[in-house]
Amino acid sequence: MRIRKPHKLELEYIQRMMVWMLWRESESLCEGHAVQLGLGAAAITRFCHKLLRMRTTAVEINPTVIVACRAWFHLPENDARLSIINDDAAHWVAQTEQLQSVQVLNVDLYDHDAASPVLDDEEFYANCHGLLDDGGLMTVNLFGRDASFARSAARIAKVFGSDQVWSLAPTKEGNTIVVAARGVQIPGREELERRAANIETLFELPARKWLRLVQPLPLSIISQLGT
Repeated sequence: MRIRKPHKLELEYIQRMMVWMLWRESESLCEGHAVQLGLGAAAITRFCHKLLRMRTTAVEINPTVIVACRAWFHLPENDARLSIINDDAAHWVAQTEQLQSVQVLNVDLYDHDAASPVLDDEEFYANCHGLLDDGGLMTVNLFGRDASFARSAARIAKVFGSDQVWSLAPTKEGNTIVVAARGVQIPGREELERRAANIETLFELPARKWLRLVQPLPLSIISQLGT
């Protein structure tokens, strides 16, 4: 985080977690409810709340992380658009009263070892799918020495459908961002390029680069889904 620009996204993988913006129409880009599972240093939460001005919820299991973000990382107190919840993400996404209440879901869940995602099974991804409204989008950070992109991507694709899952090439640090959607129609290249230009102009994010990096799931993963 830059002290003088605390709401700007600095890390490359955090920037790529915003790739869902390409899948939303520019006119409604900032509408709806954005949820983060795993607060981290609150970069995504600050961005969605302060710059996108979306209704924003973050779910964090460790109360010390919440206290630290408010003390050191410019995380504001809860208000009409911001809700920071101290809860286990698995428990929170399983609450049925929240079905189809979320338009954007960012999943970045790691323990102190950061060996692999702490929630990475089909039940968890099914609950994430249930949270999303029609046209909703989820991004997931897959990273760690014990993480498996193929295994995780296959689980996500079984829930969302292989035609609704994409990934970006890994960052140099090894983070691979997966995008999953609930019933999204992908526009043509010209429209995607228009959206990317709009994102770059308004939010200083490398959206044109994302277009070069995004790709459908490999056939080796899709071929396993029916087995």
